[in-house]
Amino acid sequence: MRPNLVYVFADQLRLSSCGFAGDSKALTPNIDRLATESLSFSNAVSGHPVCAPYRASLFTGKYTTSTGMVINEIRMNPSHRSFAHVLHEQGYDTAYIGKWHLWANELGNHYEPRNSFVPPGEHRLGFDGFWAAYNFHHEYYNMYYHTDTADKIPMEGYEPDGQTSLAIEQLKKKAAEQKPFAMFLSLGTPHDPWDVDNVPPEYYEKFKDVEFSLPPNYLEHNDQYADNWAKIRPEGRAQITDWLKVYYAMTANLDWNVGRLMQAVDELGLSDNTIFIFTSDHGELFGAHGRRGKNIFYEEAVRVPFLLRWPGSVPQGVESDVCLNTCDIMPTLLSMLKLPIPAEVEGMDLSPFAFGEKGEEPEAAFLQGTGATAAWSDGHEWRALRNKQFTYAVYRADRKELLFDNTADPFQMTNLAEHPNFEPVVRRFRTMLEKKMNEIGDTFESCSWYRDHWTENRIILRTATLNPSNDSSVNN
Repeated sequence: MRPNLVYVFADQLRLSSCGFAGDSKALTPNIDRLATESLSFSNAVSGHPVCAPYRASLFTGKYTTSTGMVINEIRMNPSHRSFAHVLHEQGYDTAYIGKWHLWANELGNHYEPRNSFVPPGEHRLGFDGFWAAYNFHHEYYNMYYHTDTADKIPMEGYEPDGQTSLAIEQLKKKAAEQKPFAMFLSLGTPHDPWDVDNVPPEYYEKFKDVEFSLPPNYLEHNDQYADNWAKIRPEGRAQITDWLKVYYAMTANLDWNVGRLMQAVDELGLSDNTIFIFTSDHGELFGAHGRRGKNIFYEEAVRVPFLLRWPGSVPQGVESDVCLNTCDIMPTLLSMLKLPIPAEVEGMDLSPFAFGEKGEEPEAAFLQGTGATAAWSDGHEWRALRNKQFTYAVYRADRKELLFDNTADPFQMTNLAEHPNFEPVVRRFRTMLEKKMNEIGDTFESCSWYRDHWTENRIILRTATLNPSNDSSVNN
């Protein structure tokens, strides 16, 4: 029988807050153990570190400027050929549990069924099996999910615990059916709000007396390119270390649930024939570079854990330093499952590296920022490349360039683009970025351009990049 797939992804868990990555404050024994049983993609990045753009890229293997999911709280065009379409066509049963974030077309009103219920059919992008999901919310006690009607089904207690229990129930059913399956579990934590009452008391207790400090690259002033979600208000600055206590407590609970799921896979005898993934959609900044959160090319936002376990098939306890981008995940996993990769996929098949072999490597991961987190607001757009050593980025608003040596300067505190000695490196990345953008038709538009040309009432109508008449080259 073909191998199964269990894909678990957290929301806003950065690599640097995992124990296996060296964080001594993290309490992640199950994730750390998973790392010893997995191949770790140590240079995995979120190609667009925002919830909805990440998910659109994950499920289609395409970049944001091809999916049109340029901000949160807009509705995905269902015409893309997705991961789940391929799985179903090849005889797989699917299950999707948790946050979806590709349906709403309204800013706010998250709990209204018109925004939280994704009806059966094309807008589930091929996930036609078990469905226990909602568009999005970030309060985690006594919440709800939908199946095939708009009725809200209560989720008693702490949501990640209940979602993991649903996933374990599905594993038990699917283990008995003798049919290959793919299950995606989208857990909401450790996404804010980081209020003490938004995490189980027993987990907060583990961190209430732990001393957290501001990051080394903390700035007292807000980043001039930050949108309103990324700016830090004065009262927020005073809360950062308290937020971190809740963030780490949420992560400890997340770890417990990952452990429960791993145990179920093992006890059901599924482990040898199951690709088990643990990752995250993006990270978080907590004041680094003068930003509260995500939607930026800095390491705290883009570096994510990506652990891949498949006993007997994938090396255990080793790392691959290939730059794995979000849009590479779909073709890589489809190849590992020996399933066809849709021709329109823009990511690379990096499956040889998962098997501990060599293959064609990307020169760098291409990263996109196409606007404010959830508003049609211009002035925040950027593009970036990240390879094993450098991050190069450019802002649309003023064409400011940045270059960081992530090896020598892991907190990205020195902009080498301003140093004459690094002009050859900047030129090389500038050329590489132009080439990549041209390859996928990315014309570096403003956020509002997508509102005016791709959407109507926050519903994406287009499925292919348009090329406007203006010259939008990187170095205008």
